[in-house]
Amino acid sequence: MDQLYLLLKYLFLGVFQGFTEPIPISSSGHLVLAQHFLGLKISGMSFELLVNAGSLIAVLLIYRTDLKRIAVNAVNFLTSGKESAKSDFYFIIYLLVATIPAGVLGILLEDEISHYFKEGIKLIGVTLLITGTALWLIRNLRGRKNDAQMTFKDAIIIGLAQAVALVPGISRSGATIVAAMGLGLKQETALRFSFMLFIPVSLGGMLLSFSEILQDPNLSLLLMPYALAFIGSIIASYFSLKWFMDIMASGNLKYFAYYCFIVGTLVLLS
Repeated sequence: MDQLYLLLKYLFLGVFQGFTEPIPISSSGHLVLAQHFLGLKISGMSFELLVNAGSLIAVLLIYRTDLKRIAVNAVNFLTSGKESAKSDFYFIIYLLVATIPAGVLGILLEDEISHYFKEGIKLIGVTLLITGTALWLIRNLRGRKNDAQMTFKDAIIIGLAQAVALVPGISRSGATIVAAMGLGLKQETALRFSFMLFIPVSLGGMLLSFSEILQDPNLSLLLMPYALAFIGSIIASYFSLKWFMDIMASGNLKYFAYYCFIVGTLVLLS
């Protein structure tokens, strides 16, 4: 019975993280809160990185057509200089540039961030309020810049916003979308760039997580719970992202701001 309960808790955490990853309410912050209230302490970052890998698979499935087009056009631009393919080539360059800040800071500060924020959930309440405020400020913005009009400056600023989201409670998708829309990008472009930016960061994290998990002395006990959480994360992320794309299209980001305000306040009062 204890083993079944453990499996259910890990499955819940995987589904919970998967659902919250695409939407701008901070999956990392909610994962910390869920572990706290479930009384389940997971040391290190391997579990979070693993369920993020599940979200990565969902993102790859949803954006597979865009990814194929961008890759083909990038190759065409490099081989033939085809002008119509130029924007997709630079889109990849901008993604790589925007990946650098979070990649560097993640390697340098991963352990410190994880320890500091998992020791006290009150800090999660504060950062959720910050996320809510940022979403509220850009709730009515309607940018005009598309993929072809992005610049290196845009990529750097969005990359720095993603780096800030290493802090639990600061939403990665929220931070990057807020930065992109604040720079005047269209909602569709902001959303696509945000989730394609998730791909290289998550790939790096996935490699780190598998390495850490394989070295875990309790691997035989964790294998089934982690597998369930991983599968749950894929399924939940897929449907959550589809739902969020509809929310973005209708311009209703304010509801996520309300949510962050409510949950952040409740955490501070708990």
